[in-house]
Amino acid sequence: MQALNSPMSSGARRFLGIAAVSVAIATALGAFGTHALTPRLTPDRLKSFETGVTYQFFHSLGLFGIALLMRDLTSKLLTTAAWVVVIGLVLFCGSIYLLTFGAPRAVIALAPVGGSLLMLAWVLVAVVIFRNR
Repeated sequence: MQALNSPMSSGARRFLGIAAVSVAIATALGAFGTHALTPRLTPDRLKSFETGVTYQFFHSLGLFGIALLMRDLTSKLLTTAAWVVVIGLVLFCGSIYLLTFGAPRAVIALAPVGGSLLMLAWVLVAVVIFRNR
């Protein structure tokens, strides 16, 4: 296996790995939803599940972008943003998945927290980018 041309920090490598695993999980969950859940869930529950999968895909791809930025920018704020994406994904998507599989309705209260963290993460990324013009 050939190494990347530019050196990569352990943080960048870590978040590239987390993003790759998250995309793999989203792919598996998407397939599971289509093939196994469609006949078993109400249309509303299935739509919620699909929303979780969609958000997981997009924000995981965004996490790839953050990790690639980390190759060029050394920033604690960028590292914080990456962790905030990870936590936001777990809370937002995780609460939707748990609810789909029968967790108590109270679990859904985590979704707005996770969604807010996802928004915060992208604001942090923007701050890092604008500071480093």
